[in-house]
Amino acid sequence: MAPHPLVGKAAPSFAIPDSDGNTYEFKPGQGKPIALFFYPESGSYGCTREACQFRDALAEKEIYKRSNVQVVGVSPDSVKKQKEFVEKQKLTYPVLSDEKREAHKAYHIGRGIFGLTDARTTFVIDGQGNVRDALDATMNFAAHAKFVTKWLDTLAAEEAKAEPATDHTPTTESREELGAAAETVSA
Repeated sequence: MAPHPLVGKAAPSFAIPDSDGNTYEFKPGQGKPIALFFYPESGSYGCTREACQFRDALAEKEIYKRSNVQVVGVSPDSVKKQKEFVEKQKLTYPVLSDEKREAHKAYHIGRGIFGLTDARTTFVIDGQGNVRDALDATMNFAAHAKFVTKWLDTLAAEEAKAEPATDHTPTTESREELGAAAETVSA
């Protein structure tokens, strides 16, 4: 299967209602990673399990806490249905209503299961706003939070590699140089 057309490109921004009916401005590239997941229907068995797995990962998995990942869920359900879903499942992240399918179009979300339902697709977006990978697995709702966990580990490793050493403990040589410099100043 070919990679998703957005992988390696800047993640599109969009503005659609959240579960309270307020406009949610989705703007990638704010310095922290994002797990953006599109799912077919709030309240259905698989979608509920997927949404709760993300909720639980945010609360329990160290990599989710350490990376400060922003999780955002999107489905074509109404604001009212999203609100009921968020409250019933005690979701701790934004769940957005895309009735007009604006975000779906921007992210090339099509139909899954022989066109019978919307596709279940999760995107990992890095802190610079680039789509790093996408998982399109409509039937495998359990794979999405695991997919994000693996990518958060990858992003953390990349970040650690890119950061210069922060150990400012003087070496023996630098201590001797500092001592010689101090003697020169006091003389």
